[in-house]
Formats: sequence, C-alpha cells, structure tokens
Amino acid sequence: MILTCIGVFGLLQLVGFVEYVRAAVPSKQFQTLLRGFVLFVFAISLLGLILLTVSGVIAPWTGRFYSLYDTGYAKIHIPIIASVSEHQPTAWPAFFFDLNLLIWLFPAGVYLCFLKLADEQVFVVVYAILASYFSGVMVRLMLTLTPIVCVAAAMVASSILETYLTLDSPDPEVDGNASSAADSTTNSISAAAKKNSSKDGLRSMRKPVVGIYTWVSKGTVVGAMTLYLLLFVLHCTWVTSNAYSSPSVVLASRLPDGSQHIIDDYREAYQWLRQNTKEDAKIMSWWDYGYQIGGMADRPTLVDNNTWNNTHIATVGKAMSSREEVSYPIMKQHEVDYVLVVFGGLLGYSGDDINKFLWMVRIAEGIWPDEVKERDFFTARGEYRVDDEATDTMKNSLM
Repeated sequence: MILTCIGVFGLLQLVGFVEYVRAAVPSKQFQTLLRGFVLFVFAISLLGLILLTVSGVIAPWTGRFYSLYDTGYAKIHIPIIASVSEHQPTAWPAFFFDLNLLIWLFPAGVYLCFLKLADEQVFVVVYAILASYFSGVMVRLMLTLTPIVCVAAAMVASSILETYLTLDSPDPEVDGNASSAADSTTNSISAAAKKNSSKDGLRSMRKPVVGIYTWVSKGTVVGAMTLYLLLFVLHCTWVTSNAYSSPSVVLASRLPDGSQHIIDDYREAYQWLRQNTKEDAKIMSWWDYGYQIGGMADRPTLVDNNTWNNTHIATVGKAMSSREEVSYPIMKQHEVDYVLVVFGGLLGYSGDDINKFLWMVRIAEGIWPDEVKERDFFTARGEYRVDDEATDTMKNSLM
C-alpha cells in the first residue's frame, strides 16, 4: 500500500513537471522532448525489468507467459500447459460462434478510429490489435477481446444512426431565393456571373448534404438496426443457455431425433465411489477429475487440478501408458486402491481419456524419455489408432 501511494505521488509530480515544461517550451520542441523522454523511460524500464528478472528479484516468467509469444513453447518444454483445453489456440468457428453479428462491425469500428487518431481512438486501436492476437493464441483469452469488440461495434452503430437519421433537412427557401434571383436577372449573363455560379456549384459538391429526410426512410433504418440487435440478443441467449450453462459433471447432448439426452455418468461414478469404497481409499485418475473426485466422491486422489509438481502428473501418465507389469508397482508404491478411466465411445463423448491419452504419454516422456516414447503409439503410417489396428504398445498399455 505504501509503495502504491509513493508511485501515485511520483506520477503526479511527473505530470506536474511535464505541464511546467509544456508551458515554458514551444510546442514543436516540446513534442520532440516528450517523445525522447518517453523512449528514454521505456528503455530504462525494460532494462531494469530484465536485470531484476535475471538477478532473481522478480520471479521468473511462467510457461503460460512464454506461450503467448511462442505458440510452440509449451508443447515442447511444458506439455502439461499445452494439454489444458483452455490453452489451445482458438479455432476460427469459435470467433463466429461467440462474437456472431458483431464480428462484421468490429473491423469497421477500428477503421473509424483511424480517421481521427485522438488519445481514446489510439487506445481502442492498440487494445483491438493486442486482444485479437492474444485471443487467437489461447481460447481462454477470448474474454479479453469481447469488451473492445462491443466498443467498436457500438461506434459503428452510432455512426450509422448519426449519418442516416439527420434531423436537419435541407432548407427549401435557399433554393427558392436562388431561383427567384435567377429569374429577375436579364438573359445576358456576364462571364463573371457564370464564374461565380460555377464556384457555387463546386462548393455545393465539396460539402454534400448526406442524410435520410423522410419518416419512412428513417423508420426503415431504425427498424433494420433494431432487427439486427434483436437477432444478436437472440443468438446470445441461445449460446448462453445451450453452450455455456451446462456443468462439467452433468453433460447435455442431442439424439438423432433432436431430443435432449443427459449424460450423468460422472455423477453416478462419483456416487458409487462414495458409497462403495473406504473413506481412505486412494483414487488414481488423470488430473482433470481430481477436484470432482475430492468434492463429490470425498476420496483422496493421487493428482488433482492444483498439482504443481510436473513429476506427479507424469507418474500417472507413465502408469497409464505402460504395461501392467510396470504400472502395478507404481500404483502399489503410491498406495493406489482404484483407477478411474473415462471411455466415451459408446455415447460418442469425445472428451474421454482415450482422446487425452497422447498428452499423458507426452508428459511422461518429458520425465522418462527412455521408457515412454510417443512414436510407439502411432502406426507405421503415422496414425493414432485405438481400434484393431492400434499398435502393440497401445494395446498392452494400462489405458
């Protein structure tokens, strides 16, 4: 708190100094001085940040931070980060699904900001560029893009309404006075008069009157804009109720006839563990289900969603991807009583452990590269198969 107050006080003093220099120095020199001062402060801050990081005063950057700038960093060095679905790159359909109608207005809003580059317009442009990049790197960062999309779309909607709903109509008296003055003149018009009239015509072309002046046209524009917004609200309501309102334990799917089918297998499995196992029975599963088992089944797990030790998760991956002769001693060493695996083939559930299995192999290979090899789970044609054409390593693994 004290450091924050000192920083705010120093910032106020710096602003006061800049205002003093601005009043004492001519504008052009002030712009040059301000630009050089900003670059100097940026260079000093960057150098200080690097020195503090290297010296260990500041904690080293995490793998998530490096993944924002090097999209292949986590997959090569820290596969556990890359295995999380929230850290996957955003697919193009996700942008259209989440942003929907606003995705067409967003670029137009950024273009409008370029027409008048004031401080607030520059902020919108910079925010839009950075948020667009980061939301494409990680799907979870779509949340950082949505606010600026709403702002840019609102600017476009406001510009459309301001342009086509102008209340000031052209004054017909100006045209009437001009025509009466033209009738009162003689038929012999001088060259100077012709020149002046041509100038007036050019002047009217330079500043044309733009707008819709009939109530029918204005009503059409308002109706179209209202319909556009209502369709967007309808889409948002549908997405919220169908895509983002289902819990991760109870899943909802659609049958071929269109009826809704509830997949309650997770809750039933956790209830079975709670009612049919000892209170101190230890469960080995992939870390995705750790919190759910601990909260709903009330049983300890080998790893959960808060496991920071990469070796612990790699141990589970090694046990799942090895032969039973290798996996059994690992589970006995860690006093494991039950192993929970999820298979969704009969229901068509694609988020099962077979789908996640390669990440278990990759994480285990990072710790024991001589014992677990990802290429052993691919066929000679480079395919990851789980049917009768699966490799012997896949068939003989615990999974």
